[in-house]
Amino acid sequence: MSEHAVPPFLRRRGTLAGLAGGVAVATGAGLLLSNAFASGPVAKAAPEVVPPRANVTFDYQIGGAYTPPPGVGAVSRDRGDKPAEGLYNVCYVNAFQTQPDALDRWQKNNPDLLLRDGDGDLVNDEDWGEALLDTSTAGKRTRLAEIVGKWVDGCATSGFQAVEPDNLDSFERSHGLLTREHNAAFAKLLADRAHAAGLAIGQKNTTGLLGRRDAIGFDFAVAEECGRYDECADYATAYGDRVFVVEYSDRDFTKACTSVGAAVSVVRRDLDVRPAGRPGHVFRTC
Repeated sequence: MSEHAVPPFLRRRGTLAGLAGGVAVATGAGLLLSNAFASGPVAKAAPEVVPPRANVTFDYQIGGAYTPPPGVGAVSRDRGDKPAEGLYNVCYVNAFQTQPDALDRWQKNNPDLLLRDGDGDLVNDEDWGEALLDTSTAGKRTRLAEIVGKWVDGCATSGFQAVEPDNLDSFERSHGLLTREHNAAFAKLLADRAHAAGLAIGQKNTTGLLGRRDAIGFDFAVAEECGRYDECADYATAYGDRVFVVEYSDRDFTKACTSVGAAVSVVRRDLDVRPAGRPGHVFRTC
């Protein structure tokens, strides 16, 4: 924040105070003005952060945006897509790993922010072909937060109400090179950035960090396959039912609906989250 010079008439207040007669009144006025300037510029009010309401019908559209089915009140979409008009919109950001098509840019511009093993080889999420980002030091986390933070700001500018930073659990795939403390510290930087932009922020998976949700600053959760692992009630309890559950099989979808479907949002999607109209597209809610 830039500093403000003290106005000349206030710097001369001591001289004015020595004059006789009606100068005392002027001095009093000067003191009032001095107090006003001493307090500095009026702080800009922080944007309002609005978390999603519990049990709103949800559609998970991170594989490509399409017209939401009737009754849907909230969607999650990739940061490159536009929000759905009139709905609660969550912005998907791959915050802890690279998108496969972005790896070359990372290697060109910030190669040291990619996690590498003792041989100098990239550490990858083999299931999705994504390289892990290196959150192991405060300096790297700060640099990563500046990069990802610009994406978060972009979500706000586009009109989203919230952000979900994906792959919070990347430490589980790091072969011991990252810890949950590293990722929690990075998540805290992202939460601060999101709130400053007026966005709610969702915890994406990882029940092991539920106990740190308040310290990090998470406002709600997006839980994939919690039905499969019998974890849905844990998220619902932690977040007061402000949870979007995503399941990828009929069996797990049924389990989630049975356990928490009366209180939280549960959606059945295909694993590739294909847009409506594409072969293999699946969308069901409890």
